[in-house]
Order: sequence, then C-alpha cells, then structure tokens
Amino acid sequence: MIPHKVPPVVRLGPARLTEGLDHCRRLDLPAHRTIHGAPAPLDLESLIAQVDLVDLRGRGGAAFPFARKLRAVAGNRSERVVLINAAEGEPASRKDAMLLVRTPHLVLDGAVLAAEALRAREVVLAVAADSVPFASAEAAVAERRAAGVAGAEESRLRIRVIGLPERFITGEGGALVRGVNGETPTPPGRKRRAAHEGVDGLPTLLSNAETFAQLALLARLGPAAYADVGTPREPGTLLLTVGGETVVEAAHGMPLSAVLDLCSPGADLGPGVLLGGYHGTWLTAAEARTAVLSRAAGTPLGAGIVLPLGPDTCPLGETARVAAYLAGQSAGQCGPCRLGLPDLARALLALCSGEGSPEAVRRAARSVERRGACSHPDGTARFALSALDVFATDIASHLDAGTCGRPVLGVLPLPESPAEPEYRLDVDWTRCEGHGLCAHLLPEFVDLDDFGYPAFRPVPGGMLREARRAVEMCPALALRLA
Repeated sequence: MIPHKVPPVVRLGPARLTEGLDHCRRLDLPAHRTIHGAPAPLDLESLIAQVDLVDLRGRGGAAFPFARKLRAVAGNRSERVVLINAAEGEPASRKDAMLLVRTPHLVLDGAVLAAEALRAREVVLAVAADSVPFASAEAAVAERRAAGVAGAEESRLRIRVIGLPERFITGEGGALVRGVNGETPTPPGRKRRAAHEGVDGLPTLLSNAETFAQLALLARLGPAAYADVGTPREPGTLLLTVGGETVVEAAHGMPLSAVLDLCSPGADLGPGVLLGGYHGTWLTAAEARTAVLSRAAGTPLGAGIVLPLGPDTCPLGETARVAAYLAGQSAGQCGPCRLGLPDLARALLALCSGEGSPEAVRRAARSVERRGACSHPDGTARFALSALDVFATDIASHLDAGTCGRPVLGVLPLPESPAEPEYRLDVDWTRCEGHGLCAHLLPEFVDLDDFGYPAFRPVPGGMLREARRAVEMCPALALRLA
C-alpha cells in the first residue's frame, strides 16, 4: 500500500521514530526490517525493567507510567489483550496517523513485544474507520501474514484492526473499549480500568500508538542507547503536531521556540500558543518562547499538539468556536456535558459580542469541573479558563467595543461536518405570557422585544437538544419546535 498523500515530517535531533521516512512514503515490512530489524522477544520481567529504567510514559496525553500498566495487567491470571489506541479524535493531532500511515510496523512491533511478554491472546488496533491510517494498518497486518514473519509465539497471537467513528471522545479509554466491544464508543457511566476489565471483559494493556512505537525502539536500542538523547529524567524523543499538519520528532528538553522556528521561521506567534490540544492550555507568546519540551519542567505537552495563533485572527473567537465544537462532541449522558458545556460555550460567545463577562465564563467552567463521567468537561474547562488569563487584553477590547477588530479565520482546525438541518421555534401567541425563559435558555436564538415577547432565529441541528429543553420548560406551554 502506497498512500497518495502522507503527513509531512521534520526533525530536531536524531531520527528515531521517523528513521527512513526521508526516502520512503511508507515503510512496508521489508523496508521496516531493513531499517529497524526484527525485535527480539523479551520476557515480562526484562521488558518491565527496561521500561522502568527510562521511565517510559504514555504519549496519549496523560503521561501515565507504562510499567505500572504492564504490572497491573500482568497481575491478572486470566487471558489478556493488548489494545492500541490510534483513534486520534483530536482534530489538531496527526502524529498517530503519521505513524500508522508511514511506519505502521514500528507500532505493531511494540504491541507484539508487549503481547508476547504478557502471553496475551490478541493485539487489537483501534483507529478511525474508512481512513488512510485504517487502510495502512490493515495492509501492515496482511503484510505480516503473507511474509510468515510471526514465529512460534506470534503465530498463536491474533492481530486485528477495528474501525471506530471519528469523534473527539472516541479516543477516551472507556469509550475505546466499548467501541471495540461492539457498543457505542462513549465513556461508560462508571470508571472501569482496562487493566482489569477491557476488551471482551479481559485484562487489557491499553496505550496509544506512539507509546508502542517507543517501546519497540527501546527494545531495539536498549535503555542506555535510548537515553543518549533527551534529558536524564525524560530520555528519548517525542512526536509533536505543529499547526495541525506538520509532525515533528524532537528530543525531550529542547526549547519549544526551536520547534516553532523550524516549522515557521520568524513567524509572529500572535497573542498565544495552544499546547496539548483542545483539552490543553494556552501560553502567551513570551511563555512559549521560554518553554522547553519537558513535562518535568512544567510544560503542559498533553497529546503533543502545538498551535500558534498568529497575529491576524481573533483569539477569543477561536476559543469560542472550539468550545462550541467540544460541547457538541460530548456523550451527552451526564449533566456537566449535556447542560454545562453548552452553557460554557454560550458564555464564551456572549463574551465575544461584548455582552458577557469573564466571571460568567468562570462560573460555567467551575460548574463542570470534576463532575463528569469522564475527563471531557475538565479538559474543556481548562482550555476555556486558560484563554481568560492569556487573552485578557483581547477580552477588554471585546467588552469595550464588542470586537477586537480581527476576524475569526478558523486557525484552530476543526473537522468538516455535513450541513446540519435548521429548526424553527414558533410560539402560540394565545398562550405566551412573556415570561422570557426561552431567551434565558437560548440567548443566541431568542430576542425579547420591549414588552418581553420573543422573536426567533433559526436553531442549528447541533443545538436541537437545548431547543427541546426550552420548549419543555416554557411555563405557558406556548413554545413549539418545527
């Protein structure tokens, strides 16, 4: 399989994960073996010892110690499964897609090493359905079968690729397990650790694609050579997605400014840089210029996403636009997501028009923190609250004049969505008593005249749930939805 278009890759320092990609669009199995060799199987104790020596952490955003996951799964005596999380729901991330499209066997090598050490029954790779990474992953599994490279241990090991819907929350651990198990890929209502109850109810080693690729490199190089780059506390390299397109492999400890200058030499960063994705944190341009690629140094790397705004777009408008997207991407199964996130999005939109206040945004964000069935409300609140701190000057302009004078250019990438139907609110004037509750619940779509009676604007499909809520709560039962 040779993809027509592949994610671009650049480097700061030695090529580790991206070795060989200067000359090949995609490393098929023979090319992969030429560059990376065939990994030698490791027993569980040896594998955990190597992982402990370099303190390998998960690269999906939470930076959870990988050795602790291995021990947790190994502590269960039943059959085990290895699950690769490549359902990259973050619209601004491309690193896991790059790995699957361009060097998929590196990811599979790491997963197979872990599966052999754990004596797991199968490796499952979960990725967005009907995508290029999905096709490349299936081709890689087929290449392995055709080449007969499995060997005695791997021959009993099943490898399968599962396609899941491409949504923001699909990559959440509980949602991913549910999707692989044939259920709706939304977070479960209660916390379930995959290490105890994962795929088919079995103990499951769950980590993201880059983590398994790093594991393959560690096994090939050994801890000492793996730690030749990076810092003593964070050895090795990491993958970043810069500007929503370019994947950068850089060593831990390098200045973030070097990454930004490599991708856009001399570019004006504008009022801020988003680190970690849409559950991440905004930094001022000055903070970004002094940050280093190190979680130990306090840099919130998250899922390795770096998004400089540039000087020409409205930062508050960009934040509000993403907050509205995140509100629509929730599972809608708990109050903080179903009610709180739309309230937070509305508070940001009101602030953009100069009619809201930072205090209203803070209240809406605080109302969802640590109350959801998953971390989606917490991440969205963190994103919004950091914008209030970093864009204080811009917010003052919006409050004074209703605008900062810059358009919203859509610099922060969002997925293209099909055109949504629009709905219309109607009123039975024989019943309406001008309570004004509909305008309170749907301020973007309902205006009140001087006498307190409503006038309506079309409601997009993404707000249908909130419109129905307004209809149900009308005290005079005068509101209808068409």
